[in-house]
Amino acid sequence: MGSRPTITDVARAAGVSAATVSKAVNGRYGVAPDTVERVLQVVAQLGYESSLVASSMRSRRTGVIGVLVADFEPFSAEIMKGVGRALRDTHYDLLAYSGSRQQNGEGWERRSLSRLSGTLIDGVIMVTPTVVGASAEVPIVAVDPHTGRADLPTVESDSFAGAREATRYLLELGHRRIGFIAGRPDLRSSILRDAGYRRALSDAGVAYDPSLVRVGMYQPDVVREQARALLAQTRPPTAVFAANDLSALAVIDVAAGMGLQIPDDLSVIGFDDIPEATQGPVSLTTVRQPMQGLGATAAGMLVTLMNGETLEATHVGLATRLVVRGTTAPPR
Repeated sequence: MGSRPTITDVARAAGVSAATVSKAVNGRYGVAPDTVERVLQVVAQLGYESSLVASSMRSRRTGVIGVLVADFEPFSAEIMKGVGRALRDTHYDLLAYSGSRQQNGEGWERRSLSRLSGTLIDGVIMVTPTVVGASAEVPIVAVDPHTGRADLPTVESDSFAGAREATRYLLELGHRRIGFIAGRPDLRSSILRDAGYRRALSDAGVAYDPSLVRVGMYQPDVVREQARALLAQTRPPTAVFAANDLSALAVIDVAAGMGLQIPDDLSVIGFDDIPEATQGPVSLTTVRQPMQGLGATAAGMLVTLMNGETLEATHVGLATRLVVRGTTAPPR
């Protein structure tokens, strides 16, 4: 017993990996309580000491919650406001982080999580993630989740109902050629907004016309290109529903450049109700989703997980409502 025991010795004696020993002695997320107890017993028996253990004995937690966003744009900014509001009376600080989005922008969250979790943050909220699932040494909650099955607790708005209401309103005004600028197809909300648009048309007995649909990816440059093509058709739409407000504002900008008057020549509806929706010459009709509410709800769920408690629900959906302003009117 001349040499001092190592983390490998502890892992072998406890029947776990060295990574599990590291998590256990640091009190990190993702290790069963009985495993933590067994590892700490072995630590005591072997007399294992290291800076890792010493730091764990000082309850090595950062007191920081991370919010990972694809971009610092209006939607994510409102989410962060909600998170900040929910954490105001807690001891947690907020870290906003946007990682590199190389490799077609997919999977950047995993790289960011590997850099941040367990060292800089105690928990993380991912906003509009590009991955179906993600793992880390800390609890995770997703806002506006990726499409498909996921193992993460999630918070989102009722995109289907909001899109159906927006399209139904345009139909009630008398529009029949209604264009749709879709968002990111990898987000569940985008798919549901497309489905809500189609359902409203079907309910009204209006045939779905694929020539009136374009995918803007929530990227203003792409939206402008698609909007020009949409409005330049021989029979252009008399109204456009865009899957988010930034896309709707881009459509309005393109329409103005083509000499169209809003809403006389073209009605436009967005989705989100970001602050910019009311800052233009004509305030935008839109579907309001509780963006700050999404952030606050996600923060509450995350704190529950960080306290070792069980969530009442792993999926939370919040209601939306139509806000009628100046960019919609009956067709000429």
